[in-house]
Amino acid sequence: MMTFDELHQTATDIFREALKACDVPRAFDRHLHFDDRTLVLCPSPLLKAASFPLDQYKKIFVISFGKAGLTMLEALLERLPEKRNIRGVCCAPELPKKRNWRIRFFAGGHPLPNEDSFRAARAALRLLQRTRKDTFVFFLVSGGGSAMFELPLDKHISLDDTIAFHETLIASGASITEINTVRKYFSAVKGGRLAMAAPEAEKLTLLLADVPLKDLAAVASSPTLPDHSTPAECAEILERFHLMEKFPPNVRRYFEGVIAGRAGEPQSPQAFEHMHMDALLSNHDFVNAARDRAQALGFRVVIDNSCDDWDYADAAAYLLKRFHELRSETPRLCLLSSGEVTVRLGAHPGCGGRNQQFALAAAMDLAQYEGQPLAVLSAGSDGMDGNSPAAGAIADTTTVARARAYHFDPQETLERFDACTLFTALGDAVVTGPTGNNLRDLRILISGG
Repeated sequence: MMTFDELHQTATDIFREALKACDVPRAFDRHLHFDDRTLVLCPSPLLKAASFPLDQYKKIFVISFGKAGLTMLEALLERLPEKRNIRGVCCAPELPKKRNWRIRFFAGGHPLPNEDSFRAARAALRLLQRTRKDTFVFFLVSGGGSAMFELPLDKHISLDDTIAFHETLIASGASITEINTVRKYFSAVKGGRLAMAAPEAEKLTLLLADVPLKDLAAVASSPTLPDHSTPAECAEILERFHLMEKFPPNVRRYFEGVIAGRAGEPQSPQAFEHMHMDALLSNHDFVNAARDRAQALGFRVVIDNSCDDWDYADAAAYLLKRFHELRSETPRLCLLSSGEVTVRLGAHPGCGGRNQQFALAAAMDLAQYEGQPLAVLSAGSDGMDGNSPAAGAIADTTTVARARAYHFDPQETLERFDACTLFTALGDAVVTGPTGNNLRDLRILISGG
């Protein structure tokens, strides 16, 4: 029987080894290579084999943004055989220590946009205005780009209005797909509009997918892929989550125009004729790497992703019920679940995020199995969970008792969305720092019997 220290070490090991296996530079090498100055794209489920003689293009532009913006840019630049004609824009969580003079760098905000989010989007749109048929554009897109890389279509909407808009969406309880549907109608760089800014250029979008593969258009709210949603769908989401009355006046007036058909821009199908797209890494790669590590450690592994986009409490109840059923048959068990859960924030949330909220909800269930070797880890592959410095947290059958010994009320902490404070005090927060990757979240439920 495993000790609690061993349980924590094992869960952390599975998470960190899965992260290590999803190396961005290696993913570039699997999906593309250069034959002299010709870019060769390897066939994948999303892309037919193709090649592009880059020396035939007078200009090569790179637009990279999202939580993996720097990682993806560096991986591409290391592999490009010819750099003289390259110019670009990169918007990531932080600025690089050493800057390439050919690239303009911005530190975009997340989970809420900042001034650099606006500056980066404007810089990219200005750069793309210089494209012609003799231009090749790399779009390197990763999760988090919806906030980090933003500019309203309506010039009357300020940064403060935009921050309030994003804040309202995040706290609404809507799924990420629903949130991104609304964002697409708001933004000058989402819903395919970034590709529309370079209609004649040859374009390649490379994604780190923080969404289900069936919904790749949701990555960073689909800046370079056609948007197939409708204003009616946007209006239904706004009504169902009572969003209009919560928006700032300028944003509310703008969406009244969207619903009435007076705002937004029609798509140009021609802008996507020269677009190619592939996913370098996805959440499937992440959870499969975790599976391989857990199996190597001697666990029976079950993967259950069916609670993706569920409310965190419903997801915790479902996965723990499944976990207890499975471990009655196999004492040494690892149940893995990937994707994201949702939270509906109160008026004054504390410090935390959806992963720590899930872990604390799981702790409430595990408390009834005191003494048994059970643990739950929930953490984000980007190293950031909500407004906290942690990626997530680990809970076990002693968490609630230890929290009460430290004078925490776990239920009250859960209701205040202040789980990071509790897990930090217990030493059970999972802290990685920004990982330069973003492949959604991973939940690891282990039984060490």
